[in-house]
Amino acid sequence: MSNKACYSPSLDKIKMPNKERFINENEYYSTLLHELSHSTGHKNRLSRKGITDAIFFGSHNYSKEELVAEFSASYLCSCAGIINKTVENSAAYIKHWFEVLKQDQRMLVHGTSQGQKACEYILNGIQ
Repeated sequence: MSNKACYSPSLDKIKMPNKERFINENEYYSTLLHELSHSTGHKNRLSRKGITDAIFFGSHNYSKEELVAEFSASYLCSCAGIINKTVENSAAYIKHWFEVLKQDQRMLVHGTSQGQKACEYILNGIQ
């Protein structure tokens, strides 16, 4: 267990706090799906630069990867029927990256298309 939800590319592991630390189960699972979406960028999966390359908080590639994970998690939450309960959290998270998006509007296209690929990768693994 961890105090912070994160995906470690070097370890290829997702770390999550206990469910009890979240407001509700939907928040837990939406966070887990966000971190799972990051894991699809590993070099043995979809090999995204935001995961395979060394990146720094707030950098361009970091911002791109966060958008990918957030869009993918939103798609997955929708598939699981929990989107309506987490949409405010996702909207607030994406709003945080709005300044980056204003500087490079192609990031939105990148985020949605790569997010869809990550979502499909995860869903195809389940079937």
